[in-house]
Amino acid sequence: MSVILVVDDELNQRNILKTILSAEGYETYVAASGEEALKILNSYNPDVVLTDLKMEGMDGIQLMEKIKSRENPPEVVLMTAFGTIPSVVEAMNKGAYSYLEKPLDKDKVLLNVKHALERTRLVGENRKLQKALYDKFSIEGIVGDSAVMRKVIDITKKVSQNPVTVLVLGESGTGKELIAKAIHYNSPRSSKPFTAINCAAIPENLLESELFGYEPGAFTGAMTRKIGLFEATNGGTMFLDEIGDLPALTQSKILRVLQEKEIRRIGGRDAIKVDVRIIAATNKDLEKEMKNGKFREDLYYRLRVVTIEIPPLRERREDIAQLVNYFLQRYNTEFGKRIKGVDEQAMKSLVEYHWPGNVRQVESVIERAVLMCESDTIRLQDIQSELRLSRHQSLFDIDVPEEGIVFEELEKELLKKAMEKANNVAARAARLLGMSYKTFWYRWEKFGLDGPSSKRENIP
Repeated sequence: MSVILVVDDELNQRNILKTILSAEGYETYVAASGEEALKILNSYNPDVVLTDLKMEGMDGIQLMEKIKSRENPPEVVLMTAFGTIPSVVEAMNKGAYSYLEKPLDKDKVLLNVKHALERTRLVGENRKLQKALYDKFSIEGIVGDSAVMRKVIDITKKVSQNPVTVLVLGESGTGKELIAKAIHYNSPRSSKPFTAINCAAIPENLLESELFGYEPGAFTGAMTRKIGLFEATNGGTMFLDEIGDLPALTQSKILRVLQEKEIRRIGGRDAIKVDVRIIAATNKDLEKEMKNGKFREDLYYRLRVVTIEIPPLRERREDIAQLVNYFLQRYNTEFGKRIKGVDEQAMKSLVEYHWPGNVRQVESVIERAVLMCESDTIRLQDIQSELRLSRHQSLFDIDVPEEGIVFEELEKELLKKAMEKANNVAARAARLLGMSYKTFWYRWEKFGLDGPSSKRENIP
């Protein structure tokens, strides 16, 4: 039931309004002064306050200012006699929702209260959404207590308060966008837009118009003006994922945004000032791309004012159990399950697994396990098919010598053996290793593996 507070120093007016509002099903309280109203506010937390403008002692504007200084304040509707319009304008500028002229009209009173309640509801929902976003993407929500992740979290905290450009490096699935969102939602820009775009997912001929927009007649089919993402994100943060795949022309335009803080729509003559923080991410070696002439050196140095490197899971295995439990609790809640945990054998396998898909793959495995698990504990059989443990063991049969092995050499051999098993078809080799096609090629090229099998297939 919605709660309404009526504040008026005239007894008859208070009683009439209480009768009208109570008849509509509202829980209604009345106060004869601003001071009395503040006491009721503390006790009953009303959704809407109707207050007279002119009262002895604390007037309606002073009361409204005190109400608006509270956390999660209700909407305020002013009631005023004819001839006090300048005071109403002042009150509206200070946050009043609306005003009613005396003598009051019943229908107008009820309509204003209804709309004010809707406003209170929408503001409350928006506040909850903002809190949910903060909770989800807060720096404290980044899972990982290893030394390398503590360093990542520390850098993320520092850069979130400063509008510097950030370059996030890491393999696919390590959580680069999560870091970008944590920076944004913990920054002074948190109430402004966060826009993420995958530079590799949009065809080159469309990417520029998506980012910068265009004017009517800029090209065939451009019938109306289109506002680009940079304009739409003004005041907020733009996350450019896979920036290593940007075409040369678009690279030069991004550089202009960073240097001049302005964009120009396709077909437009006027420069448009924009205030957008750029966070870029890639799993490519940009220094190597520069040497090969595929990435602008000046853009590279503008992007990497601060660099955050997210290590793959295989280099921070101490975080795996924490991630598993985090996703277990998330999907318990989402699916209405009550799974208590992961048994010792299953957790051992999860920790020892090489996780080619990194954190994204952990989430996928645990999501499926929670959904399909029929007991109160996740066991090895609940995850074995996802991890493909037996397939990996029988496929490669690698003996580990007592003196140990260099992991990168082992990884290189696994890639080559998988390619051999797949008859030099990279897509099949990727599936054998439980990797995405893109991740397979990233690693293949990282180790400089070549030969006839290094030519990419045209995979749809």
